[in-house]
Amino acid sequence: MSDSPTDRPTRYAFTSRLLHWTMAILVIAQLFLGVAMVASLDAYHLLRTVHQPLGFAILVLAVVRIGNRIVHRPPPSAGMRPAERMVAIGSEYLLYGLLVLQPVTGWAMLSAGGFPIGLTAQLSLPAIAPRDPDLYSVLRQSHTLLGYLLFAAFTAHLCAVLFHTFVLRDRILGRMTMGRRARPTPLQRRQDQEFRVS
Repeated sequence: MSDSPTDRPTRYAFTSRLLHWTMAILVIAQLFLGVAMVASLDAYHLLRTVHQPLGFAILVLAVVRIGNRIVHRPPPSAGMRPAERMVAIGSEYLLYGLLVLQPVTGWAMLSAGGFPIGLTAQLSLPAIAPRDPDLYSVLRQSHTLLGYLLFAAFTAHLCAVLFHTFVLRDRILGRMTMGRRARPTPLQRRQDQEFRVS
């Protein structure tokens, strides 16, 4: 006997939503910091003292979020075609990969450059790469390219959400909101039924 549409969760688990919005805020802040570090050489060292612990926080939360994703299955993507689901899942995995790879590359870059990686005034991270100027140069370029790719993936994700919200009006954003759950519309109920049949 299958569950009715109203019996199945239509939103992500609370921990998933909390991690999603926390990381969204941190990633946006980190992207702005990265741009500011390039644009303002005078404030570079000050900005780096914020950039480093923020990057480590994103890395930790990304690992936690991957574990949370394994434990909590996402709600069904009602109304999405198989090809659209594949694109959505692929972009999600791409973001997860970038959110891990980008801070690890930055960590290795600073290690190769022989720079201290401070989280606080008393706490620093150990080096994860040998001190090597050539390796530092390669990792620096990789860190920059990954930053552009992360920005592009983040922007594409945001545009997709806006398209679903304002053009398709399928309230897919409601699956990730932190407020009270809205009652499903007739369109959502019909799409959910179509999803169960397919």
